[in-house]
Amino acid sequence: MNYDILKKNFEKHGFHTAYFETGEEAASYIKEMVKGKAVALGGSVTLQEIKLNEVLDGECALTWHWLEPGAETLKKAKQAEVYICSANGVSETGEIVNIDGTGNRVSMTIYGPQKVYYLVGRNKISPDMHSALMRAKNVAAPKNALRLNRKTPCAANGGDRCYDCDSPERICRATVIQDRPCNGVEAEVVFINEDLGY
Repeated sequence: MNYDILKKNFEKHGFHTAYFETGEEAASYIKEMVKGKAVALGGSVTLQEIKLNEVLDGECALTWHWLEPGAETLKKAKQAEVYICSANGVSETGEIVNIDGTGNRVSMTIYGPQKVYYLVGRNKISPDMHSALMRAKNVAAPKNALRLNRKTPCAANGGDRCYDCDSPERICRATVIQDRPCNGVEAEVVFINEDLGY
């Protein structure tokens, strides 16, 4: 990971950036940034792996639909001041790619909260936007479908790649390529020098 290039290109696009060697360091940083605020977490293996919900417990008003599934939790998350998630793909040229099935995660990154944090492991970084999109489609989404036990060709084949299926259980329903933070939303990409999530 070349943080100097990432910092230059993301900051040129209006994102704030931070860099940490470990997920533990990144989680401690986030804890300090969000103390006392209303915070929602997006569905994320990365956040789960660094135990962010445990780090934030008692430090803020925390909402995470992985702990409390259901429509009410998703509605409550929409009221958060801060939203924290990861990304399915990130380009060295300064773009973030996310694919979603319900739409709650991608919608929260572009409209609603005052601040969005993306926690990104080095394994999610690609040279350019097209390769970040291909990574999201052919690595992150199939592995998530497999994790969720979806009846899709990608899950049936071990999460090997996208088959652009028409399964009713397809999780790839909304793809967002964010090249700038949306008006009124402050966004920060927190790069972590570990392989995290899908």
